[in-house]
Amino acid sequence: MSIKSDNRHLYLQVIDRIKQDIETGVYKEKQKLPSEFELSKQLGVSRATLREALRVLEEENVIIRRHGVGTFVNSRPMFTSGIEQLSSVTDMIKQAGRKPGTIFLSSSIQEPTEEDIRRFQCAPDEDILFVERVRTADGEPVVYCVDKIPCKYLPKGISYEHESMFENLHNQTNHDIAYAVAHIEPLGYHEKVSPTLQCDPETALLVLKQMHFDNNDEPILYSINYFKSDKFSFHVLRKRIHF
Repeated sequence: MSIKSDNRHLYLQVIDRIKQDIETGVYKEKQKLPSEFELSKQLGVSRATLREALRVLEEENVIIRRHGVGTFVNSRPMFTSGIEQLSSVTDMIKQAGRKPGTIFLSSSIQEPTEEDIRRFQCAPDEDILFVERVRTADGEPVVYCVDKIPCKYLPKGISYEHESMFENLHNQTNHDIAYAVAHIEPLGYHEKVSPTLQCDPETALLVLKQMHFDNNDEPILYSINYFKSDKFSFHVLRKRIHF
């Protein structure tokens, strides 16, 4: 099983070999890798070389190391999306070939907080619809969603005939979501969300906070989506600007 030497640094060859073994199913998702001693012996490299390879693999989220327990193959993201594309969670799940679903947790009318007044540029007496849902993919909980919508846009209330909040707003108001301002934050653990999404202890969350606007630049929807980091991966295309 030892690697065949080429002109590259040895630790790079080790990285490629471990990735290949994961690709071919030698090591499966969440499986524990052999100890450093066993793995370095199998690959025919020093433990120092192996440690450097494992360090890089951990940075790339290919593996995860649990102190005092061992090294494990990380789960692959089930869904991936360009953050520059404004897609609903429903569309992301469909694009991955999975069936979207929704578990409704709560829905209530609330007075706006100071943050709501600032976000929606509303008066203190304008009510806000507050909705909590869990989005599922083939029945598995993958996203915890919190949505806030000013009630002035929903004179007849809101029904949820569609999984997508974007579609519901399109069909029940005169406003379409045109764009959003987004912020992404990592979160290691949330005492309410993590158990609801059935996260493993080491599974972090990606928190996507978005203020959605219509074509007239009116703030329509504020959402906080908690994504399981082992199921979702976001990327962005960055272009160089020449001055």
